[in-house]
Amino acid sequence: MKTKPMTHAQLHARFPDDDTCLEHIFRARYGTSHACEKCNKVGKFYRVKARRCHECEHCGHQLYATAGTPFEKTKTPLTKWFLAMFLFTTSRNGVSAKELQRTLGVTYKTAWRMGHEIRKYMGFVDGDAPLGGDAPGSPVVEADKTFIGGYDKMGQDDKIIVLGMAERGGEVVTRIVDDRRETTVVPIIKEFVKPGTKIATDEAKAFRSLHEEGYQHGVVNHSAKEYVSGEVHTNNIEAFWGNLKRGINGTYISVSKQHLQKYLCEFEFRHNLRKQPDLMLELLLRAFPSPKKVARP
Repeated sequence: MKTKPMTHAQLHARFPDDDTCLEHIFRARYGTSHACEKCNKVGKFYRVKARRCHECEHCGHQLYATAGTPFEKTKTPLTKWFLAMFLFTTSRNGVSAKELQRTLGVTYKTAWRMGHEIRKYMGFVDGDAPLGGDAPGSPVVEADKTFIGGYDKMGQDDKIIVLGMAERGGEVVTRIVDDRRETTVVPIIKEFVKPGTKIATDEAKAFRSLHEEGYQHGVVNHSAKEYVSGEVHTNNIEAFWGNLKRGINGTYISVSKQHLQKYLCEFEFRHNLRKQPDLMLELLLRAFPSPKKVARP
């Protein structure tokens, strides 16, 4: 039975105030008991009044549960951060900074920063698992390139090239590439797609050496209006491009190359968990970086 995603009312009931949010973050990262980094004794950590930290029951060493998370050094209430993550996981086309500003009652600068921190965190939680495989019955992986952007007010071409790899029925991985050359595109495919995988692409020259790299490469010739040849097609990755561009053009209007990968992480996260929407927010609420080794995308 499919579990329904959390509602706004359920979120508020579960996390009614900052103390509840902070206690949840601490327990998610450290558990009910923790080996103190200072005295090495396992014990409980108790909340320090009026501060976002807990201290060891043995030596008084203090731990800041938000350190190394998107909420580090923030003065914004944690309840607003949790609501912002809720909005990102229940939206299909993204959440603009202006919408966060209106909904959360924060400044535009704060809303903009919150959005970018959440996108980076979504990329960290989602990760990039290897796609495909050479075992019998392994899914086909579709690879394709697209352009994001257009021409600026000065008439300069601001298009950004993005390479996408989508496993049928599975996950998608995207990366910004500097150009469309074979020497740029193929190494990225080799990084994320397992050797021996069946790969479907269009007729672009950038993909022509995939067979030599050990992949089972099938091609559809879009220039000749060929879009499906047996199991060879790129319909899934093109559907992802359509959703991505609707979100950028309709919600974010324009995105710079400097920040585009964060937006790609956001849309990857929602796509990869599309069959389990109830897990989107739950994963963000529990998959905080390890206290000993903070990882960021």
